[in-house]
Amino acid sequence: MEQLGEKKLPTQCPSCNQLLEVARLICPNCSTAVEGKFELSVLSKLGQKEQEFIIDLVKSSGSLKTMAQNYGISYPTVRNRLDAIIEQLKTLTEK
Repeated sequence: MEQLGEKKLPTQCPSCNQLLEVARLICPNCSTAVEGKFELSVLSKLGQKEQEFIIDLVKSSGSLKTMAQNYGISYPTVRNRLDAIIEQLKTLTEK
């Protein structure tokens, strides 16, 4: 869950809605910075809800039955959510 005041990395341009790329990384300890053009990982290109779903899926050892119980929804609903994420991942990795 997002903590109060915690910022999330934006993944889409607020102006044209294209996927953003990372241009600068900085060490919070010594302030060393690395600049360049870095792509976001495929999973970070998913929305927050999709990322949380995948994390929950891994925590439940990939059991959709457990996911359905934890979310309080039906197995087919969990399956449909997973199928939608799979389609998003296919689209993101085709580029």
